[in-house]
Amino acid sequence: MTPARGKLRIYLGAAPGVGKTCAMLEEAHRRVERGTDCVVAVVDHRDRPRTERRLDGLETVPRRPDGEADVPAVLRRRPAVALVDDLAHTNAPGGRNAKRWQDVVELLDAGIEVITTVNIQHLESLGDLVKSITGVREPETVPDEMVRRADQIELVDMSPPALRRRLAHGNVYPPDRIDAQVSHYFRLGNLTALRELALLWVADRVDEYLTRYRSEHRVSAVWGSRERIVVGLTGGPEGRTLIRRAARLAEKGAGGEVLALHVARRDGGLPPAPPRELALQRTLVEELGGTFHHVVGEDVPTALLEFARGVNATQIVLGVSRRKAWHHVLGPGVSATVARDSGPDIDVHLVTHAEVGKGRGLPIARGSRLGRSRTTAGWVAGVAGPALLTLLLLGMGGRIGLANEMLLFLALTVAAALLGGLLPSLASAAVGTLLLNWYFTPPEGTLSISEPRNVLALAVFVSVAVSVASAVDLAARRAQQAVRLRAEAEILSYLAGSLLRGGSGLQALLERVRETFSLESAALLEREDTDARWTCAGSVGPGPAAARPEDADVEVPVGDRMVLALSGRVLPAEDRRVLAAFGAQAAVALEHQRLRREAERARELAEGNRIRTALLAAVSHDLRTPLAGIKASVSSLRSEDVEWSPEDRAELLAAIEDGADRLDQLVGNLLDMSRLHTGTVTPLIREVDLDEVVPRALGGVPQDQAGRVALDVPESLPMVAADPGLLERVLANVVENAVKYSPAPAPVRVSASALGDRVELRVVDRGPGVPEETKERMFEPFQRLGDAPRGVGVGLGLAVARGFAEAMRGALTAEDTPGGGLTMVLTLPATRRGVAGEAVAARRA
Repeated sequence: MTPARGKLRIYLGAAPGVGKTCAMLEEAHRRVERGTDCVVAVVDHRDRPRTERRLDGLETVPRRPDGEADVPAVLRRRPAVALVDDLAHTNAPGGRNAKRWQDVVELLDAGIEVITTVNIQHLESLGDLVKSITGVREPETVPDEMVRRADQIELVDMSPPALRRRLAHGNVYPPDRIDAQVSHYFRLGNLTALRELALLWVADRVDEYLTRYRSEHRVSAVWGSRERIVVGLTGGPEGRTLIRRAARLAEKGAGGEVLALHVARRDGGLPPAPPRELALQRTLVEELGGTFHHVVGEDVPTALLEFARGVNATQIVLGVSRRKAWHHVLGPGVSATVARDSGPDIDVHLVTHAEVGKGRGLPIARGSRLGRSRTTAGWVAGVAGPALLTLLLLGMGGRIGLANEMLLFLALTVAAALLGGLLPSLASAAVGTLLLNWYFTPPEGTLSISEPRNVLALAVFVSVAVSVASAVDLAARRAQQAVRLRAEAEILSYLAGSLLRGGSGLQALLERVRETFSLESAALLEREDTDARWTCAGSVGPGPAAARPEDADVEVPVGDRMVLALSGRVLPAEDRRVLAAFGAQAAVALEHQRLRREAERARELAEGNRIRTALLAAVSHDLRTPLAGIKASVSSLRSEDVEWSPEDRAELLAAIEDGADRLDQLVGNLLDMSRLHTGTVTPLIREVDLDEVVPRALGGVPQDQAGRVALDVPESLPMVAADPGLLERVLANVVENAVKYSPAPAPVRVSASALGDRVELRVVDRGPGVPEETKERMFEPFQRLGDAPRGVGVGLGLAVARGFAEAMRGALTAEDTPGGGLTMVLTLPATRRGVAGEAVAARRA
């Protein structure tokens, strides 16, 4: 029997040193005190005494010789809870998993609960954002989905000043690293930005959990955990005023969110919204950081309130009605109805604007095709109206003539038809005919008719009443169809335009389907060619997505191999046309995704072609220069017409050797770049001692320039995880570039320092420097900036260096040297300090 998957608890922090590992160990002690079988799979105290003390009293599973977690040993031990520190850590080569989070997955699948730690900067999706904050891309990352799937995420928070004080007291790093950390990674701005990032990320996860809980427990009441403001838009010019007002309300509360909503009526109750105005309002709300939503509803107030409760909104912003004063006789408007039915959980703001009272056409309240209030008024006019008219005519004491009396009854029938449609007008005609026959047609008081002309008059009366009722009913049905088609056209136009602009992918399109029809989930299923199995191309919604078409409440075929599967409720047949269009758009979106991937591959091929073209140009020029020098020297030596002195022969031989060295270097760089672009570079990562590799890398510096290079590589540095050969090539290219551009006799300084779990090598020159806008471009292949002297190479040295650095999970970046010049920063992951220290001590002994 397969064990149930274990639970995952994650302690998330904004930066090293906030106390994640300590919090994890304290939780472990609490578990042990309660009798839980808890073991330490891997926890690195990093020479922090307070962390090391918290390991006392906890059972530890012995690690592998390389210091990594021994997953098979933990599985054999089968504890209830395992502690695994540093979820994003990269395992040493030779293990069963490349990343530590993969070890965690294995433990969870075995039914073991795992408690772990991770920093916000290690989330894969935040890599670019973290790099823009700190200037360094984190080499070790963990997939977001791994963290999202955690059963519990606990934020370990600390203010930036408090963390810097903890750092200054030596509680995070040794004293020799404090100054470097405070001035680099642990700057107040960096820590504040990372803290905000962590808080917002956790807030979003809390919001997801809350939405899932409310959906699973069918909670309809609003829980005002954060301010969500829904803006009701009619498409009128007042919409922009409402959006700006809602944005100001959102700014007053932390985490405020604005959701603009336009409800398209199916019953013809509202005049059509101008597409151009809606487009402008959609653009405005998106510029202000909100989102625009478009739904179809039978009744505008109900649809608006259902949407607000569905997104857990706390406020609704509506404009004061544009209807004229006499329109209110026909019933309350949308704003008054929403304010009345919103309940105590949602505040309704009515905002005045310049369009108040200018009119917007006859409003129609909720109901069927003609609205419930109009239908009720029609029945009142059709049944009670003839009776009241009869009492009025009989009370007058005198007759006004049968023709006039019939016209009055016919007017009531027409009014009933205009208000209530077919059935009320037919009822009015029947009641009016009986009353006319009984009270006003001779002989009075009976249902018999003595004169043939009166029979004709009553027949004409009935036929006119039925004709008017039929015409009004047909007009109402046509109006309903027109409004529904208009709503469908608006939605499809928005979707098509968004798709063509590239603004909506498959997930966004499915979310729009789910939102528009108020469903729990929507999925696009695709059938395999070889069998009848279905695969999910994309799905959205808090509810479970259908795995097969027959599991869905609504299935819409899309071609021969795809089905749009919707769950939540059964939709009427009249929605099929819109759903078919949604399905077709979803298929197009899926095809666009695949085409984008193909285009990306095509771009890679085009880049390869560009490299080959540049390679030919390099071969035709730069490689010929050393060859020409070699040939000229050899030809001179072989010449029998000239007697060369020993000094001249030595000079010519030196020129040949120099040209051969340059040629060898150029060919080596070309081959390295070819290997990088073909993906054949396979680094052999192992523990490397920098003070052994760096001196070897400087061997390629010309003898007359070697004295300009100053080394500062402390012996106390931890070892790095790198390929020694590739690391040597990287350093050689970077140092050669620095010596080449740094004017004599200015020195080139090579220094190294440890920063957390990384080691930085800095190559500092005093050359002319590089403008900020060209710093990234100089790492591209065959790039030679304007100040590069001719004949110095093909522009591959730095490109090869960065490629090799990234292949070793490192990074190579450029910074300005204070006082002028360029500093190249090579960042490499450090190995575990304990193992590194033992290895260094043994090697130096």
